[in-house]
Amino acid sequence: MEEKKEVQEIQEEVVRISVRNLVEFILREGDLDNRQGGTADREAMLLGGRIHRKIQRQMGSGYHAEVPLQMVVPCEKLKIVVEGRADGIIEEKDRIAIDEIKGVLMDLEMVKEPKMVHLAQAKCYACIYAKKRNLDEIGVQMTYCQMETEEVKRFYQTYGCTELEKWFLNLVHQYEKWALFQIEWRKKRNASIRRVEFPFPYREGQKDLVVSVYRSILRKKKLFIQAPTGVGKTIASVFPAVKAVGEGFANQIFYLTAKTITRTVAEKAFLTLKEQGLSYKVITLTAKEKICFCEKTECNPDACIYAKGHFDRVNDAVFDMLTHVDDMSRDQIEAYARKHTVCPFEMALDLSVWMDAVICDYNYVFDPNAHLKRFFGEGAKKEYLFLIDEAHNLVERGRSMYSASLCKEHILEVRKIVKTEDAKLTKALSGCNEQLLILKRECPGHVLYSSVSHLVIRLMNVMSEVERFLEECRKEEIREQVLDLYFEIRDFLSIHEKLDENYMIYTELTEDGGFYVRLFCVNPAVNLSEYLNYGVCTVFFSATLLPIQYYKKLLSTQTDDYAVYAHTPFPEENRRVMIGTDVTTRYTRRSDEMYRKYAGYLLETVRQKPGNYLAFFPSYRFLNDVYDVFQEMRKPEEDLFCLVQDPGMTEEEREEFLNYFEEEREGTLLGFCVMGGIFSEGIDLTDEKLIGAWIIGTGLPQVCLERELLKQYFDEKGMSGFDYAYLYPGMNKVLQAAGRVIRTDTDQGMIFLLDDRFQMSQYRAVFPREWSQVRRIRLSQTAKEVAAFWEGTRTQPPVSD
Repeated sequence: MEEKKEVQEIQEEVVRISVRNLVEFILREGDLDNRQGGTADREAMLLGGRIHRKIQRQMGSGYHAEVPLQMVVPCEKLKIVVEGRADGIIEEKDRIAIDEIKGVLMDLEMVKEPKMVHLAQAKCYACIYAKKRNLDEIGVQMTYCQMETEEVKRFYQTYGCTELEKWFLNLVHQYEKWALFQIEWRKKRNASIRRVEFPFPYREGQKDLVVSVYRSILRKKKLFIQAPTGVGKTIASVFPAVKAVGEGFANQIFYLTAKTITRTVAEKAFLTLKEQGLSYKVITLTAKEKICFCEKTECNPDACIYAKGHFDRVNDAVFDMLTHVDDMSRDQIEAYARKHTVCPFEMALDLSVWMDAVICDYNYVFDPNAHLKRFFGEGAKKEYLFLIDEAHNLVERGRSMYSASLCKEHILEVRKIVKTEDAKLTKALSGCNEQLLILKRECPGHVLYSSVSHLVIRLMNVMSEVERFLEECRKEEIREQVLDLYFEIRDFLSIHEKLDENYMIYTELTEDGGFYVRLFCVNPAVNLSEYLNYGVCTVFFSATLLPIQYYKKLLSTQTDDYAVYAHTPFPEENRRVMIGTDVTTRYTRRSDEMYRKYAGYLLETVRQKPGNYLAFFPSYRFLNDVYDVFQEMRKPEEDLFCLVQDPGMTEEEREEFLNYFEEEREGTLLGFCVMGGIFSEGIDLTDEKLIGAWIIGTGLPQVCLERELLKQYFDEKGMSGFDYAYLYPGMNKVLQAAGRVIRTDTDQGMIFLLDDRFQMSQYRAVFPREWSQVRRIRLSQTAKEVAAFWEGTRTQPPVSD
């Protein structure tokens, strides 16, 4: 009998949850209201540990800081472990108490009582500690500290431990059904994973990719995959990741993308595995603006019925959907959101916690202002797998997410608005403006600084007054403008805390007279690692991760990351890459004659081989100049239909543009596009839907202050500043645009690299290994080369002059 009992205990399931997550999940209530400025979330961000440590040091010998606490709560079919770290435990002769410290920006006079979730956290710690010490009663002290003045306000209450334990156990048992669902679902999921096999015959190099991903997960390493289009890198990453989850090496997959269009590829990969019987809950997060039920996205109870009382109902909505459907599609989410009258966007975020895979944009993981705090906050389990698609985009996106700027004119605008409304805020804004004026007088165009801490002190003062003003202001129009400034300053202060050797601080006087202080993240790797460290393994993959060392340097802080160059399954004879040696996009040589040569390349090609083509230009201006000449040079009788990308295209217009390439036609369809734009990556035109592309120019970014600062930074680090600031980002655009042509192993097509600079060794060094047979041609040889390729003849590579 004793043996049987021991076996039962060994098999009993255990679910762990942090005190903070338990409280914030079970006890949330009321309205969804973005007008409140979200102060609760920003306290910890701006405070860090400084205030905590200072208060803790002042509390004397009877005060114990950062005490880990844990309680195991037996339930019917499982045990729930509630754990966390108490800010402080006070042990004095006449009392024992838990101390919970919270930093705030607002005036402490506005803190009339402890916030419910703050007090609940402290009560949980009090119950756990009282149980451990067999106490009859215990005190709970809430310590609120104003971050700027460091003034402290405390609330104290004593609780009987019997009453406290009853409250705590009720809280835990409300979570029990969620924990039980999670256990039962994971058993079903893992059993289904064991039955799943790779769904296709392996292409050349694809099995090596699968093995590399799986091995990286086992060894908890980062992996960089350079894989030509059509290798099948998505399924080759998803399949081993799912298998690793089933074997307990991780528990959740994040599939991260830069563009909406690439998410469908990931969705199809999971769907393909589900066709084998895989039980896997997958959600694709849709942007708030797209999924919102209202015409205008106003998340407050006065403007939206779904916001009013949202938190009172959302847990029931999530549990209802989790236990009735596995298809977490946008349509299903909207249906359940309407059924329970909750915000569909916020409901989707809550659902994501219970998913096996989350497909979403980069910002849900990496953006310090938009990341999913549910996954990357206190108590997070760090058991994720990150699959990062089109990873070449993460460099610039990372720089953008971890940079911030402050505009002097914006400060003045808000000061003017509140001048007659609030004297204290006006004074604080004036002080900040004075500091900015000093910096502006020192700035002929731009100035580099090692520190702007003097400005930050002023901004902290402004934040305190803005926080108070937003709580009191009832004029919505004024409030909105002040809130915009609040976010601008909040972001600036948040990024300022991250400053290290990977940043450049500078002021800039723009052509329109605007004055900015900028915190520019040059290398985002350290900041990205803050979130990647929550993962067991990260797989970066793209068709254009060249040179690999460039991406390793800017996306990872490790020196022992793995890298794989996947073999291409495409026959070399199906692709022809040609460099036009008699044209260039250099500014000094741009002329009507040069535009006519470019138009000539396009016309000579389509006259030899009608079909669907894309031409990629370095700018809209260059595009329009060549397009005008092209229309002038084409013959009236030629069956040519042209599409031109517009900078303000809507999503519907983009789809309409691409739909033309899906239609069958006898003549030629020619799309004029901009390199690095929406049509140069992420679109999939297979077979004869696209048979050629002209890449006009080297894709180098325009010379500007930011690029020159990048160049300067990397030069000073002993690396090639030109390559890091211009060449590699430019060639990535080239390779992405070229990658539109060959999508499957049966595709055939031509790639024209039309700029004489492509002959230079530094550009050729970034060519993928599949481009081993690049030909040099001139305009006069184009027709012959095109005809030879499509006729299947083998001509010798022409020698350029």
